[in-house]
Amino acid sequence: MHHETLDQAARGILRDNDRGRYTVPTAMLYPFQWNWDSAFAAWGFSRFDVERAWTELETLMAAQWPNGMVPHMIFHEPAPGYFPGPEVWGVGNQPPTSGITQPPVVATMARAVLMADPDRGRPRIAGLFDGLLRWHRWFMDARVERGMVAVTHPWETGRDNAPDWDLAMQAVDTSGVGSYQRRDLQQVDAGQRPKKAEYDRYLAMVGFGRDCGWDEATIRDRGPFRVADVGMSFILLRACRDLAVLAQEVGKPTREIEDWIRALTEGAEGHWNPDGGYYDSVDLRSGAFTGSLSNASFLNWYAGIENPGMLAHLHRIADEVRFMLPSLDPAHPEFDPLRYWRGPVWAILNALAGLGLAEMGHGAEAARLRRDAQALIAASGFAEYFSPRDGTPAGGGHFTWTAAVWLAWASPQAEGRF
Repeated sequence: MHHETLDQAARGILRDNDRGRYTVPTAMLYPFQWNWDSAFAAWGFSRFDVERAWTELETLMAAQWPNGMVPHMIFHEPAPGYFPGPEVWGVGNQPPTSGITQPPVVATMARAVLMADPDRGRPRIAGLFDGLLRWHRWFMDARVERGMVAVTHPWETGRDNAPDWDLAMQAVDTSGVGSYQRRDLQQVDAGQRPKKAEYDRYLAMVGFGRDCGWDEATIRDRGPFRVADVGMSFILLRACRDLAVLAQEVGKPTREIEDWIRALTEGAEGHWNPDGGYYDSVDLRSGAFTGSLSNASFLNWYAGIENPGMLAHLHRIADEVRFMLPSLDPAHPEFDPLRYWRGPVWAILNALAGLGLAEMGHGAEAARLRRDAQALIAASGFAEYFSPRDGTPAGGGHFTWTAAVWLAWASPQAEGRF
């Protein structure tokens, strides 16, 4: 399919999933506003409607909690039958939200939107900056341990069923979960989604947070799950670098942000698993590495960290799959080419890893990730994710962030950079 046809189709998906001031990831399967999905949507909108891109980010940041946290879901409109809905989360905000956060890519994408039209964007970023600063400060105060970002629920990572969480989730008591009906299984084949045992644990963790009123101190001290996620650590580090640039744009001091960058850069070494020779997540309850080389592990360049060992792993995996970047090392015993974050290729991670590789001088590797994303989308459309083995599209279709990544990074009309 010609790239101009795909460009037009991608713009159409963003318009179709537009709900006025926010986009949904895809109708039916994900009917609300999701945190990092909205950031990618803004990136995509910036290529043809900068005003709409800023509105997307402003709507998301308007749901910020008083403590600075920006939730991972905002329930702007009722969606009967969706599970888990606002009644499960028990958060009394208006509009209702979930009680956890998601990867903080907003500052990075806000910088990209600003670059699309600096003159029109400066007043808008000036209005968003203080909220972004407070969100990053919340991360540093409430979630950063030993320079790594702690997550209290796998859903916070965006990589819901990644093997990184398997051992830590074994400690989660599911005896009080009860029966429930998953809407995702009505839309997508069960073989492409998290298993029931995993979902039981997800809901048990939501119940713990709800019962303690989403109190961070209680969750930190007594919560059943606390893992330093390599993806979150690298994404926050990159976001802080971009936040410092935004601070200069609006005439704000950068000293606090520079301190965060130093702390997170030093903390990144805590993610280095010397036995496997790769960046890994860490179970903060036991101190053990999770033993998972994932697509998030390859965000070190995106975070501004060079590592020859990671380049060697990237080359090895590139020889083992038809399409890069699989969400799990194919050599891992839990690798599954179609099960959510246990193997499939996600265009958004190709984009982030590819951007980092290009910025740090690894042009050939960045080009491979971009070329594979182009081929997958051209052959199979704007799916949520794809098999790295044969390109089979999986998950939801007509997907917002896949369309956004096409417009902003993968399309031949884009330049493979912000």
